[in-house]
Amino acid sequence: MALKEALVSSDAIVAEALAKFRESEAVRNLGLDVLALSLVAIKPTPETSRALEAEAREALQRRADEAIYARRNAAVEQERLIKESELNTEIAVEEKKKQIDEKRMEAEVQKAENDRKLREMNIDADIAIEKQRELLIEQKTANERKEAETRGFVLETTLKPYKDIDWKTLTALQNHPDPRIGIALAFRELAENADKIGNLNISPELLETLLDKRSRDRE
Repeated sequence: MALKEALVSSDAIVAEALAKFRESEAVRNLGLDVLALSLVAIKPTPETSRALEAEAREALQRRADEAIYARRNAAVEQERLIKESELNTEIAVEEKKKQIDEKRMEAEVQKAENDRKLREMNIDADIAIEKQRELLIEQKTANERKEAETRGFVLETTLKPYKDIDWKTLTALQNHPDPRIGIALAFRELAENADKIGNLNISPELLETLLDKRSRDRE
């Protein structure tokens, strides 16, 4: 045994030594029966004792250092776990923010796409309305042209019989109720045939009546 082991193994030494004594042939030849064995003490020399005490102190100090180191390692490990947990939390938060930003970006892109489609629809609707308006204007213009052509045709057809009729005859056919028209036509006839008229007498009363009538009409 090593000395340190022997110092704490008195019971084991006693048990093994007692068994050896009882099995010993020499002891039996002496007629002895070993009933018990007592080991009083196992002591090192003072120098060895001091060396063992120093070693024991060093071992205790080493175990204390190991305990401190273990506690520090445990604290460092715990701090690492805490930081790792915080980092994982930050990563999870950033990932969640990223997902939220992506969702918001997708929503903005979808909104922009919807706005673009809506603008295209509005443009298409405006183009369709403009084309419809142009068609209506063209149709209206064509209708007005046809109506003007129809009125011109009706007017031309209506006036065609009177094309070759003398204006005097047309004036006479109007049957004006105002006798001044007839007198004016008579004066025109006289003026056109002035070279054939020798003397022409017009009463002042007739001229006065015509002038007074015209003055009243102006008023």
